[in-house]
Amino acid sequence: MPEQRPNGNASGGSAYTINLDTFSRRLKALYQHWRENKEKYWDSSDVLAAATPPLSDDLRYLKSSALNIWLLGYEFPETIMVFREKHIHFICSQKKAEVLKVIKKAAAVEDIEVDIRVKLKNDDGSSQMESVFRAIRSQSSDTPTVGYIAREAPEGKLLEIWSDKLKGSGFTLSDISNGLSELFAVKDNNEITCIKKAAYLTASAMKNFVVPKVEKVIDEEKKVTHATLMEETERAIQDPFKIGCKLKADNVDICYPPIFQSGGKFDLRPSAVSSDDELYYDSASVIICAIGSRYNSYCSNVARTYLIDSDTVQSRSYEILLKAHEAAILALKPGNRTSAVYEAAMAVVDKDAPELAPKLTKSAGTGIGLEFRESGLSLNAKNDRVLKAGMAFNVSLGFQNLESKTSNSKSHNFSLLLADTVIVKEDGREVATLACSKAIKDIAYSFKEDEEEVPKVKRESIPKDLFSKATLRSDNGEISKEELRKQHQAELARQKNEETARRLAGVGSGAGDGRAAVRAASELVAYKSVNELPAPRDMMIQVDQKNEAILLPIYGMMVPFHVALVKQVSSQQDTSRNCYIRIIFNVPGTAFTPHDANSLRNQGAIYLKEVSFRSKDPRHISEVVQLIKTLRRNVMARESERAERATLVTQEKLVLAGNKFKPIRLHDLWIRPTFGGRARKLGGSLEAHMNGFRYSTSRADERVDIMYGNIKHALFQPAEKEMITLVHFHLHHHIMVGNKKTKDVQFYVEVMEMVQNIGAGKRSAYDPDEIEEEQRERDRKNKINMEFQSFVNRVNDLWAQPQFKGHDLEFDQPLRELGFHGVPYKASAFIVPTSSCLVELVETPFLVISLSDIEIVNLERVGLAQKNFDMAIVFKDFKRDVMRIDSIPSSSLDGIKEWLDTTDIKYYESRLNLNWRPILKTITDDPQQFIEEGGWEFLNLEATDSDSDGSAVSDQGYEPSDVEPESESEDDDSDSESLVESEDDEEDSEEESEEEKGKTWEELEREASNADREKVNESDSEDERRRRKMKASGKSRAGPSSSASKRPKFR
Repeated sequence: MPEQRPNGNASGGSAYTINLDTFSRRLKALYQHWRENKEKYWDSSDVLAAATPPLSDDLRYLKSSALNIWLLGYEFPETIMVFREKHIHFICSQKKAEVLKVIKKAAAVEDIEVDIRVKLKNDDGSSQMESVFRAIRSQSSDTPTVGYIAREAPEGKLLEIWSDKLKGSGFTLSDISNGLSELFAVKDNNEITCIKKAAYLTASAMKNFVVPKVEKVIDEEKKVTHATLMEETERAIQDPFKIGCKLKADNVDICYPPIFQSGGKFDLRPSAVSSDDELYYDSASVIICAIGSRYNSYCSNVARTYLIDSDTVQSRSYEILLKAHEAAILALKPGNRTSAVYEAAMAVVDKDAPELAPKLTKSAGTGIGLEFRESGLSLNAKNDRVLKAGMAFNVSLGFQNLESKTSNSKSHNFSLLLADTVIVKEDGREVATLACSKAIKDIAYSFKEDEEEVPKVKRESIPKDLFSKATLRSDNGEISKEELRKQHQAELARQKNEETARRLAGVGSGAGDGRAAVRAASELVAYKSVNELPAPRDMMIQVDQKNEAILLPIYGMMVPFHVALVKQVSSQQDTSRNCYIRIIFNVPGTAFTPHDANSLRNQGAIYLKEVSFRSKDPRHISEVVQLIKTLRRNVMARESERAERATLVTQEKLVLAGNKFKPIRLHDLWIRPTFGGRARKLGGSLEAHMNGFRYSTSRADERVDIMYGNIKHALFQPAEKEMITLVHFHLHHHIMVGNKKTKDVQFYVEVMEMVQNIGAGKRSAYDPDEIEEEQRERDRKNKINMEFQSFVNRVNDLWAQPQFKGHDLEFDQPLRELGFHGVPYKASAFIVPTSSCLVELVETPFLVISLSDIEIVNLERVGLAQKNFDMAIVFKDFKRDVMRIDSIPSSSLDGIKEWLDTTDIKYYESRLNLNWRPILKTITDDPQQFIEEGGWEFLNLEATDSDSDGSAVSDQGYEPSDVEPESESEDDDSDSESLVESEDDEEDSEEESEEEKGKTWEELEREASNADREKVNESDSEDERRRRKMKASGKSRAGPSSSASKRPKFR
């Protein structure tokens, strides 16, 4: 059967489909290119033939397979295609014929007839071949020229017979390889998208897996072979989710086995093999890593060289190679010849280091696409093909067999290699693997601790940012901790702005209102036909619970309405003993009405908004209202749960441990969120099986399966100052716990009673019973913690086995010493970092923030003698709301800044809270302006202060263009303050306002009373005196409110 991912919309009665639009477009392009360039590229072929060999486990790139995938979306093994002027002949098996028959109509549109000849299982295909040859001969009286792919040797019995018959047919044979190369050279938008996705996967694998893996090996001084690194990297590429790529594993594969080289033995060809030698990372060593991946059969490639404590020769050689590589990429623009790319690289080498010119590779790369190396698009000095928009290249450049100053045999000989996937565009080029940095500061590592080992000449000749953070700290011991942090944050700011610019340029902001899709009203059908309507009863309102409908008497007819259309129903009774029932329907255009596809299709329709009925029977009216409300509630609850479940990702089924190993169990646990329902809650057991966990209670319907592949973070928090010990799983995709959709599932045990008996009076601290009870609580807590720790250790050992390494799972434990108090939701909580996330797992709702998802952190309301400050966490996904943690004590500020800096998270400080929604909207609407204006540097408090001389405007930071200017009113001012203010701040403000007023409440009362007595005349009436007293009293009471209005505004 065909290989490759389905990508179309037509099916031939099987699971495989062919995209007819793509087929029609590319078939037309094939015939047009063939007709227009028959002599130039197609070797004057009158007929084109391509025979695809049987499947093979080897990685290979064949033009026949590429033609299958390009035209049909699949590779069809053991299939022969013959293209004539007005006909296409296929020789294939019955199953393939079923898939291919759908293209007949699409080909007919282009005036081409498709002829499919089925080869039976025990047939060698000779008769079908002879009939095709007869059709070719009937095309013309002259001997036709049949073009085939001459470089592909026949494989399998069918192709061997085809090759022998073709050569003995008497036809003139020609090679169509050049024509196919030219046809595949310029990619359409779908192909470019596939190459970009493949490049994204490749760059992510290098950045998120290879580099951290190699760094860990070096840091922990482990012994790992090149072959082991190759195998682990291959598994990482084939499981994209583990390296941060949301691509389906079925659509991806490697282009070649990943290449790792070090220790003086280097081969810069893509056919190189990772040896069984151990990775060498001593001083002056060089490590070359090259990986390539495919998405929907479209290839991409990236290669990087990493320098360990490099000497001047290695550093200088790399700088020149980097400069030459950039020059080659810049030469990739429409209209240039391919030779200009290599010449641009050679010009850099000839100018800056002519002695290295003989060491430069003889080519700057090749075209890339369905084939890893597209013949005819080699970037060498002899190729004069003209570059066109839509071409894609693997720009690969290197120096071979260089020699360093060291005498160590494993470091003396070295090579350098750089490769990127680049797409030629109308206005230049796009580096699709740009996310993987090749800057010298990111590839050069320095582990020397002795200052004397670094010559002064080197310190002057090599850029300052070449040295890693560890070297900077050791070399500059006199620099303060805060200064080091500032330097590191400045570097992080530059990297973050570059990363954000690449992400915004590569990913559209998208659209959507963020609301979950609801089921269209057209899907909710009460009656399929009029015959299903129940018989009317005295023209009274009826509720049909079976069909979920209400029938209303309107103009002498019973009109049915599905109960889901009812928005509200109510009844009332007037003084005349008449009862009224009022039914309001959901109609388009009213507030809080869910979107419905019908409202878009039937925009000109007239809708019934509400209807009222009068009745003399109050019991009937009351019964109808109750029935409608109950039925509506049940239907909406069912549809809500169905909508929740519809958005769930289908998970694999749990494979029970069985006889392979005894499941690891933890007993007597409670779960959060709970299963729900009114029945008594029961404890359960958590078991670790072959591919996931299972939690179950004694009730059959209370069971939850958590797959290992769905776990993003596994957390274990023993009870220290808390009442519970817990294990917590934060998931990639939502699952259902009972009828609740959640990404966080927690299993816990209470280590001590939550409620203490305080009715027995005060007990002495030396009471033996009290001491014994405390000791029992400590023993119980320690016992539970040990049970959980044992469970966690055993599961970690299970995850360390080879079959689970692809999941990269390990229980993480919160670091209490780095914790701080804050208000993430409504209540104060103790928030604790772990090595990979920021969590609060005791109070609900839980807080789990992956550090890898964080773009930047803004510390707000910092300074100005504030006792508290706020933390705003901005995510890389700008569609997510900014997470706020309010009212963090200022005493935690330095610790948080140190933690953020240590985890390479860029943070900023501001004196006011920012309104983040309009800010993020402005960024996504115009990312180019955001980048041009310095990216996130608008949050840099020091920069804004220096620019504005301490004005209030500088504190506001970035001001979105579509936000109205700040009003001078109290309401607008209060909005900019924190949602949670300290009471001390309010008291200070009130004291300042009273001092501004100058007179206290008592003084105002006394003055008003004296003025009252002086003005009273004996001839005045009692009413007049009372009015004056009320007026004076009212005047005095205005004091505090007028004082409050003069509170100084927080700037």
